[in-house]
Amino acid sequence: MNTDIRRGGVRERAREVVLAAVRGLVLSLAVLPFGVAFLVLTLLSLAFVPLGIGLVTTPWVLTGVRALADTRRRLADEWCGIRIRSAYRPLPADANPWSRTFGMLRDPQTWRDVLWLPVDITAGFFTALLPAVVLLYPVEGLLLPAGLWRAYVPGGGGTYWYAFVPVSGQATAFGAAALGAVLLAVAWRYTPRLLGAHFRLTRAVLGAPHGELAERVRVLTETRRDAVDTSAAELRRIERDLHDGAQARLVAMGMDLGTIEMLLDKDPQQARKLLAQARRNSTEALEELRDLVRGIHPPVLAERGLGDAVRALALRLPLPAEVTVELPGRADAPVESAAYFAVSEVLTNAVKHSGADRIWVDLHHGEGMLRISVTDNGKGGAVIGAGSGLFGVERRLGTFDGVLAVSSPAGGPTMVTVEIPCALS
Repeated sequence: MNTDIRRGGVRERAREVVLAAVRGLVLSLAVLPFGVAFLVLTLLSLAFVPLGIGLVTTPWVLTGVRALADTRRRLADEWCGIRIRSAYRPLPADANPWSRTFGMLRDPQTWRDVLWLPVDITAGFFTALLPAVVLLYPVEGLLLPAGLWRAYVPGGGGTYWYAFVPVSGQATAFGAAALGAVLLAVAWRYTPRLLGAHFRLTRAVLGAPHGELAERVRVLTETRRDAVDTSAAELRRIERDLHDGAQARLVAMGMDLGTIEMLLDKDPQQARKLLAQARRNSTEALEELRDLVRGIHPPVLAERGLGDAVRALALRLPLPAEVTVELPGRADAPVESAAYFAVSEVLTNAVKHSGADRIWVDLHHGEGMLRISVTDNGKGGAVIGAGSGLFGVERRLGTFDGVLAVSSPAGGPTMVTVEIPCALS
């Protein structure tokens, strides 16, 4: 069994080495034509900007350069796990050629892309080719004793230098083969790393110096905008519910009370009927106000915490729901509120659309993360799409750096997982 494991490890390593060499060779063959073409087009387009022609061509050319750079970023991540961040400034969709051209030229990331082109067709080309050379050169040395040396040494005598070994006959060919074996051992160990060196060079030139910070600022800007939009929509909903519900009932109750005052002496029987109606209106208005308050911040959430609030939600469902809570403390009120409404929306979706007959909810906290999973045994097929309830949940959670993940294969089951970084008190 250990022998099989070792063989599997050797095969996997051999595959990794050969794959790195092939990828480097393919990359080097693509670097020169694409890099040179885009560099020439960029320089010509920029030169024609004063003539007006460049105002039309420059955005197209720079978009192509950006696409080439993005492809290299993707390959770096997929092939070597090296992440190269970018920080392109957004451009208005309706920008005219002038604004688009100079908007791109004012972007520091655009100039990093342009600077990367000459580096890529020189140092980048050789670093991409190096893994293939390091692997194939030892193979040549190993083939020299098999007669390959005769193709290199003239019939009348002569010397072919394999690295620092002079090859002039069969004996010296074996010496070259010994050197080739040593080089092959080096290639076995370092070929994948050499491909990584190419992408690290790319990252040094192409990567945004403050990419992480820029990405964080972008995310915070989006989540802040989402939070403002969500708050505005919530205020409009509260105003609408008050106007159409409780406020209308209270106005009707006031009118009834005014009528009752006039009927007390003239028609006591009719006054009693109106009193009963006013009492019903007051009861319904009170119930609507309670529902409205529950929709803003449920009292059970404020008084007893997230676990009991979710249990109360589950009790009101038309389906049997099992709730498991492992929370040794309480999160901040805004986090609890976001988590509660996320669970509420997910449960509502499950009841309406899943066709399930049972739901499981699990809440626990660990490693600084509040994790909530809602699972149903329905038909599956749930997705996070624009306009869906889950999309709204995802945007709201983004305000707290939270994430939403959905696993919902056709036929079910569906599992929706919410994660929010927070500390418990």
